[in-house]
Amino acid sequence: MVTEQEVEAIGRTLLDAAQPLPARFRALFTLRNVGGRAAVDWISRAFGDGSALLKHELAFCLGQMQDEAAIPVLIRVLEDTGQEPMVRHEAGEALGAIGNPKVLDILKRYCEDPVVEVAETCQLAVKRLEWLQENKDKPDTSPYRSVDPAPPAEETDVAKLREILLDESRELFDRYRAMFALRNVGNQDAVLALAEGLRCGSALFRHEVGYVLGQLQDEACVPQLTATLCQRSESPMVRHECAEALGAIARPSCLRALRAFAADGERVVRESCQVALDMYEYENSTEFQYADGLCKLQASP
Repeated sequence: MVTEQEVEAIGRTLLDAAQPLPARFRALFTLRNVGGRAAVDWISRAFGDGSALLKHELAFCLGQMQDEAAIPVLIRVLEDTGQEPMVRHEAGEALGAIGNPKVLDILKRYCEDPVVEVAETCQLAVKRLEWLQENKDKPDTSPYRSVDPAPPAEETDVAKLREILLDESRELFDRYRAMFALRNVGNQDAVLALAEGLRCGSALFRHEVGYVLGQLQDEACVPQLTATLCQRSESPMVRHECAEALGAIARPSCLRALRAFAADGERVVRESCQVALDMYEYENSTEFQYADGLCKLQASP
């Protein structure tokens, strides 16, 4: 049983800008795992922070928690044009992840947002909610225990899925469905097909490819992820996701690029590399879990 005082202590770590960013990330993911209204409230309070990366992850965690108590704050973040595009995008995606159709009208309003990443995200979220309404008898589950922005396609042939994934004339929702189907297949051909997706489509699409490759944790895609991270002309939101994927893969082949770009001129890229290096250390340690805020708190005298 997690006490109110323990949740508060973890929440204060999340809000403390003097703490190293990796420590705040671990606090955030601890709150996500704890769940409940108090955890949602502490996470929601952090949207005033100066780190776009942290705020992006706040929205991601609220979506993954699927707690409807988070809907009001996510709508405010989506509506706030002063927030960075990658933060507003993640708020839109989180509203789709929670799965309540009452947000359809607000999502449809932002399907024409002038920021393309926000518009595309809201279009996908609308499609996801409509799919859920039409397929109530089908499970909305992932083998990776994630709430995905699109259900996987029913097709399992890697060649056919690759064709859909890379076809920029196809609807984005269909390409996303192919992406998650390839992830679920998970063999090396599927991994390499996904890695090709880092070179095509919108920044939002490439960003999601990076995320999926991080879930797979297959070293076969390290060269493509590294090349994309190193490409300074690439969108920072794509480079950030590639950095986090390299941290999740956590092989020695990932280290050089992460260390090199931990001082990058783009704040979201350098912070992502710093967090990824912490993830790398965790994956190569004997620690029980990454979200260790509660463990550390309970172990302290």
